[in-house]
Amino acid sequence: MNLFFGEIDTEVRIAPEEQQHILKVLRLGSGDPIAVTDGKGQIASGLLRVEGKKALIEHTTLRKEPFPFVPALHLAIAPTKNIDRTEFFLEKATEMGVDKVTFIQCDHSERKQINIEKLQRQAIAACKQSRRVYFPEVEGLISFKSFIETIIPGRTFVAHCNNQLERHELSGLPLLEKITILIGPEGDFSAGEIALLQEKGVGGISLGFQRLRTETAGLYVAAWNYQRMSLD
Repeated sequence: MNLFFGEIDTEVRIAPEEQQHILKVLRLGSGDPIAVTDGKGQIASGLLRVEGKKALIEHTTLRKEPFPFVPALHLAIAPTKNIDRTEFFLEKATEMGVDKVTFIQCDHSERKQINIEKLQRQAIAACKQSRRVYFPEVEGLISFKSFIETIIPGRTFVAHCNNQLERHELSGLPLLEKITILIGPEGDFSAGEIALLQEKGVGGISLGFQRLRTETAGLYVAAWNYQRMSLD
């Protein structure tokens, strides 16, 4: 059964762009089974009804799924110079249940702007593909200094290669309900940024003995947290 995005309150309304996809790309017809989610855990299942250029759902069941992504992972990550790698990261991180992605601009960042609306659409597409009914929050581009004003000590950690901040293995992190991990740009965080993180009480983590690309580091952390969800 195909899953689509829409609004669910007193009635179910399929999003306009989804209606176009249903009718012009998938070419579904009246009577075909479909499901609609609001991205907040609600899912309506029923039959498609086509009225001219409109795609409607005659839903027979409506349910609320429990939030499955515990521990909830918030990744604050610098977008890569090659945007394709950032898009790949976001797609796979979404499939692995990352709860929130914030794109941050750091001292060594080469990319100064992103199309956040496009990235949000790609995250929704990944949710539909993986049948995820809780959509991740995707935001940015936010300056590093603005972002660190929002962090919570004890729940925030940074993956880095700088010797001035002690690093611990991921496996040693406490099992928290929510956790935030920062991933720097291809040139890593600057010494000044690491110093600011130290002042904020952010702990350092190691992702192994090799230096990883930004998107690889992000997916490493996403996969690590996904495994913790499976073991919970």
